[in-house]
Amino acid sequence: MQEISLKPREYQQKIFETARDRNTLVVLPTGLGKTLIALMLSIERLKKYPGKKILILAPTRPLVEQHINSFKKQLPELFADLQLFTGEVAAAKRKKTFFTADVIFSTPQCIANDLKANLYKMEDVSLLVIDEAHRCLKNYDYTTVVEFYKRQGSNYRILGLTASPGSEADNVREICKHLDTEEIEVRTRDSEDVKNYLQKLDYEKIEVPFPPEFLEMKVLLKRIYDSKIGELRARNLLFGPGNKITLLKLQSRLGNMVGEKNFNAMLGMSATAQAIKISHAMELLETQTLSGLNEYLKGLVKQSDEKKSKGVQKLVSSPEFKAVLISLNHLLLKEMEHPKVEETAVLVEEEFKQNKEARIIIFTQYRETATKIVERLNKSNFVKANTFFGQAKKGNTGFSQKEQKQIIENLKEGKLNVIVATSIGEEGLDIAEVNVVIFYEPIPSAIRKIQRAGRTARLKAGKLVILVTKDTRDEINHYASSAREKKMHKVIDLVRKEIKDGRKDMKLGSFG
Repeated sequence: MQEISLKPREYQQKIFETARDRNTLVVLPTGLGKTLIALMLSIERLKKYPGKKILILAPTRPLVEQHINSFKKQLPELFADLQLFTGEVAAAKRKKTFFTADVIFSTPQCIANDLKANLYKMEDVSLLVIDEAHRCLKNYDYTTVVEFYKRQGSNYRILGLTASPGSEADNVREICKHLDTEEIEVRTRDSEDVKNYLQKLDYEKIEVPFPPEFLEMKVLLKRIYDSKIGELRARNLLFGPGNKITLLKLQSRLGNMVGEKNFNAMLGMSATAQAIKISHAMELLETQTLSGLNEYLKGLVKQSDEKKSKGVQKLVSSPEFKAVLISLNHLLLKEMEHPKVEETAVLVEEEFKQNKEARIIIFTQYRETATKIVERLNKSNFVKANTFFGQAKKGNTGFSQKEQKQIIENLKEGKLNVIVATSIGEEGLDIAEVNVVIFYEPIPSAIRKIQRAGRTARLKAGKLVILVTKDTRDEINHYASSAREKKMHKVIDLVRKEIKDGRKDMKLGSFG
């Protein structure tokens, strides 16, 4: 087998040496070369077990294609037979290819379905690589594939890759249990053996005032919300805090009770649904755009007119709801918008004044918000902005994978210099490194915050800007993600120690 000259960084070499000997979960920020570690381990396993194969999984097809292209770039042409598996390839052909390929790249869904259909077995797989391993929870297809591998594999080795496994100890334990993890290798931007390879990252939090003109609507929506929460408490259905998470859990619980002809549960179900809708309206008002709030409320009015739900009819007919619509229309006629839209445009314009060649990515939760931001940005000099969405065609706003690739290409080539992305831009996709990352709103998830921030300050200095609307849930979410990020490192240390202690116990024979 040909010798391959790879030049790993010091931390990549150390992590590879661990992963060579033990099933390893690698926690490494976006852009620090997790794929090279997978490549080095793949080469080592192919040499150690000739005739055996490597299986590399990633959650989306563009990510899978990215991995195979990365391997093709680094490996000599005849080194190994690399094959891409997708659902578009006929099952009979996949079955045949599985036996001849050396390295297979696929989504977990495709392999899980094939294994359930008994198309092939995992006994000849000497390495299973799981990218975005934080998804290896509950009944996601990753766990199905891993379970088959544990039962059928003979020389098995598992490598999990993620920018963040999350901040909940039980989730991290579950990921490690599924992946049979024997070692966790974690690095951050500040790790001694990493920071020399990274550029300076400037961080700025910009506080945007919540407009007094919006306050009346917030008070009215809160009044409706509080009345629904009060109703649920009076029915002895809701205890503890009344927030989105507890409401969604309650909705699920009540859904199971409604089938039992439980009248209290049925009325509670209606009140819960109304509370969730108003909570969403408040979120749009506080953190997103007035145009987005208007679209949403118009949708509720339409549902009411079509008599789709008695709960929605009740909601829309309330005097508070009607008053919100009047206030909202009044502000829209005055061409008012959430101040974060203009603040974003000012930030982008300032950046291009300093550097006409800059590339910027803006993250936001909602497509409607992204569309509004792009509309505003394209009125500015130097700005060539486009939205970047996933595939689901909500109101024809989604992009096919081919269109997504084209947008990324346009950003690399300079035909675009700003993309405004929803969550599709967070996970793994090979988006060119950018000078500035702007969070239109903070997100409470540590995983998503780390993935978003990893888009800059890798090869050149970068900037991360987070917009926070004062006196709104933006402040709560900003605090939550920072707290969870700190907690994540404590949790990883805890689980790593538990794994180590477990190994010691096994050596002592206490498990035997």
